[in-house]
Amino acid sequence: MTTSADLLTSELRVQPTWRFILSHPAYFVAFGFGSGLFPRSPGTAGTLVAFPIYWLLAPLVTDGQFILILTVAFAAGIWICGKTGTALGDSDYGGIVWDEIVAFLLVLIFTPAGFFWQLLAFSLFRFFDIVKPPPIRYFDSTWHGGLGVMFDDLLAAGYTLLCLALVKSVIP
Repeated sequence: MTTSADLLTSELRVQPTWRFILSHPAYFVAFGFGSGLFPRSPGTAGTLVAFPIYWLLAPLVTDGQFILILTVAFAAGIWICGKTGTALGDSDYGGIVWDEIVAFLLVLIFTPAGFFWQLLAFSLFRFFDIVKPPPIRYFDSTWHGGLGVMFDDLLAAGYTLLCLALVKSVIP
């Protein structure tokens, strides 16, 4: 039985494999260092990659430096995701997860310390990235290329941070 995901994948110019993502540094980064090849829920796998990156960088840089790094990562991501999407023939292929990584790193900077808060942040971010409430769905469907790929996840991060702030205001 052929699913819609099979049909989408069969239309790709290039079938993403380790060989493909290792053929260019942009593809390797766009696929979240390989996490985007995860067979089910590559966006979730990519979001999880943000945790070790955060745990590695947070003690080494100030919040301001981290935001500067993420600004550069976002800008580079526009090119990285655009180039990878063009090579695949699908500008927003599910295995392109650099957008999730960068957006969730932004969320983690502002997430209160502790397992509960990080789990809540992760769950909220995945919810908003999957459900795409307005205006995320609008931008996801109308903005294409690298900027479109990166921008909708930035909005999901914004919704996540708003919800975390609301929860933080009612939980002492």
